[in-house]
Amino acid sequence: MWSSGRRVLQDLLSPAAVRSLSLTPAQNTVVVERWWQVPLSKVGSPPRLHPRRHRVYKLVEDTSKAPKEKMELILTQTVPKLGGRGDTVFVQKSVGRNKLLPQGLAAYPSPDNKQMFEEELRLLKEGKPEDRVQTRTGQMTVEFLKHSQLKINKMPSEEFKLTKEVVCRQFLKKLGVVVPPHALSLPFEPIKDVGDYWCEVMVNGINTVRVPMSLVPYEDPSLKYRQELKRQKQQQEAAPTSEVADEDEALVKAVSDAAVETEAGKDSVSEAASAAEETASSRQTTQDTTSPPSDSPKKD
Repeated sequence: MWSSGRRVLQDLLSPAAVRSLSLTPAQNTVVVERWWQVPLSKVGSPPRLHPRRHRVYKLVEDTSKAPKEKMELILTQTVPKLGGRGDTVFVQKSVGRNKLLPQGLAAYPSPDNKQMFEEELRLLKEGKPEDRVQTRTGQMTVEFLKHSQLKINKMPSEEFKLTKEVVCRQFLKKLGVVVPPHALSLPFEPIKDVGDYWCEVMVNGINTVRVPMSLVPYEDPSLKYRQELKRQKQQQEAAPTSEVADEDEALVKAVSDAAVETEAGKDSVSEAASAAEETASSRQTTQDTTSPPSDSPKKD
């Protein structure tokens, strides 16, 4: 035990270890303590250390085997997929030391920094709406609502009314956005007739987005499902008939093409025969006009 503790301490105090500590910012820590405690000394006199006994140490904790904890930081700017300014986040130590802290995107959560961001947040909440800054989540919500449209099916009940509470539930059901009633405004309330309307949603009390809204007649899901099945069945029944018609058209086209090719072959054969006859006649005429006189005596 003594030799092992002494060997650990010598490894820590070796020049190589000291050099690595000076070059590397993140190193593990080993906690040790003396095996024999140093006795108290008199006031004003140095402690009396034994030459061998008080140089024996025992290992208390080795942080290299401890679970790696995440680093707590406060964001100074909006960082995608992390948060906005003033948010407290927990990230891996490599991300915090190599990216967030060197680039000035985050700061350590010291009491002074926490108090500064809390004061800044309080001033933003109490200040004028035009002086406030929208959070990152609020900006994403605003952009999503600008490209959204709310469609509400009117229930078959005659007492159905479209109120703020109903519209808020439809926002959560159809778009997945939680809209409190105080942040929603309708053109008039309640709405009973089918048609196209609009509503305004205020995000964090800063930005207001107008969302198109339509109230459509009630549709029975089971009836719609049955109609879809009927349409698919009709398409399946019509498919074989169309395939037979296509085959007939292809057969007729093939027969017509063959007939055209046959007629074209006959025409070419007749043209070749006439050309051969004309060539033979021309050869015979040429032979008659160019033949030499015969040596036989003429008859009286």
